[in-house]
Amino acid sequence: MTDPAQQLIVQLSTITCPNCGFKKEEVMPNDACQYFYECTKCKTLIKPKSGDCCVFYSYGTVKCPSIQAQKKCCA
Repeated sequence: MTDPAQQLIVQLSTITCPNCGFKKEEVMPNDACQYFYECTKCKTLIKPKSGDCCVFYSYGTVKCPSIQAQKKCCA
């Protein structure tokens, strides 16, 4: 069985604005949650869905690095 800490962590995620549907590839922070994200098209300030830890968890194509490593989200 592979140790989760040794897995390759993907740092690129395409985030989709829930307001206008605009998609943009972004680099996720490895050492912190990104709780807010401003859409570059419509300028809406995006927050995670209720119960989610960060915008990439809610609206990204790849979950945040903490979740990928099977750790508590953004711990």
